Amino acid sequence: MNSILLGLGANLGDRARTLDAAVAGLGRFLHVTAASPVYETAPMYVEDQSPFLNMVLAAETALAPEALLGALKQLERRLGRVPGTRYGPRVIDLDILFYGDHIVDLPHLQIPHPRLAERAFVLVPAADIAADRRHPVLGRAVGALAADLPDGGDVLPWQPQEAPRRAVG
Repeated sequence: MNSILLGLGANLGDRARTLDAAVAGLGRFLHVTAASPVYETAPMYVEDQSPFLNMVLAAETALAPEALLGALKQLERRLGRVPGTRYGPRVIDLDILFYGDHIVDLPHLQIPHPRLAERAFVLVPAADIAADRRHPVLGRAVGALAADLPDGGDVLPWQPQEAPRRAVG
């Protein structure tokens, strides 16, 4: 089994329900060992879109990196993701952040995720569950990378809306 970290994000539709469905769907091909809290984050790169809900999972999988990528893309499609603008709105986004200590550099797959160190929406939740995990290229712990972010990267703990309370009696 290989130890991995995955980033999950959603900003269209019922974001929380989509994250829950993604976690459930991932159970078909990996074993989740830890889940970060969910955070609400402002979009990066393309800012004219709704906020995201993001989280990070630690997991174990027997799949090789390219097979894992294929399984993640298939799950994204099953959950309603369609091709769109790069960094634009999406129903779900599933990214391989780390795959053991492996470094993969292929045209369609880069591990560790190439923009990991600049993304508070990934580093903050990753630090919650894997602060000591070392980036195999940068040689720094995830927690240290997260601590270097200005203003915590505007990543806020997400609080689900409470259902309206009904009067009793």
